[in-house]
Amino acid sequence: MKKRTLGKSEIEISELSFGCMSLPLNINEAKSIVDTAIDAGINYFDTADLYNQGDNERIVGEILKQHRQQLILATKVGNRFEKGQEGWSWDASASYIKNALKDSLQRLQTDYIDVYQLHGGTIDDNLDEVIATFEELKKEGLIRAYGISSIRPNVFLPFTEKGQAVSNMMQYSMLDRRAEEWFPALSANGVSVVTRGSIAKGLLTKEWRTRLQNYMSYSQQELETLLSSLEEQYGSLHSLAIAFNLQHQAIASTVIGASSKQQLLENIAAYDAIKNLPALDTVEELLKKDLYTEHR
Repeated sequence: MKKRTLGKSEIEISELSFGCMSLPLNINEAKSIVDTAIDAGINYFDTADLYNQGDNERIVGEILKQHRQQLILATKVGNRFEKGQEGWSWDASASYIKNALKDSLQRLQTDYIDVYQLHGGTIDDNLDEVIATFEELKKEGLIRAYGISSIRPNVFLPFTEKGQAVSNMMQYSMLDRRAEEWFPALSANGVSVVTRGSIAKGLLTKEWRTRLQNYMSYSQQELETLLSSLEEQYGSLHSLAIAFNLQHQAIASTVIGASSKQQLLENIAAYDAIKNLPALDTVEELLKKDLYTEHR
């Protein structure tokens, strides 16, 4: 599997990366999925302290500890939760970030995080303090690099302009191109995009007919016409979806999740089949290009 450099860092991550949020809580089931990802050449694993209130990190840490030096591990911070209690609150203070990192390191059974990400962010955050905290953690060797996971331009732009962030995880797909507007600015700041939601709730897979619904600014009827046309021309919508994302140099990797080994294998097969696709030259002409209307 090919790799790309993450932003201005020296970290190289696989073009297809693994989002751990959907992993089953059964350690044996989860291990089978993760081992399959590693065998396929996936080296970037993304989790968050909030997922299953830390239990996702625990599972990921247990499975990855024997491979730790060969893999790139990313997690997120900012959503404050109390184990066993519903809901969470936002806390981007320096003290909380430092304490949360210690907890994540313990759960993940590692002494450093490769990419530590602010899990959202608001315009009320003291971004200078957040950045200073991340820089301090870098100097201490507790994190190698930092980034953000945000679709709010009024947050991720100042964050990437002021600091040394290397990544922004953003929702992006053929059916949701809002992030595209910001690719040049992020690239200029030395930041790579890591995409999520890239198969659009299954609409960009072979199961699209059973998933048909209104999506973004597309009506169900518009999608049926569009996806039928694209499938006829390209064969695999799944491969096309991944290829469409990876054609952008601003994108370092497309994150895929899987709750079963079969789901993962389908994603890997779709990636491997990209080489068989016709040229993507005319795809954009068929697609809408929506813009973010909020948080500008």
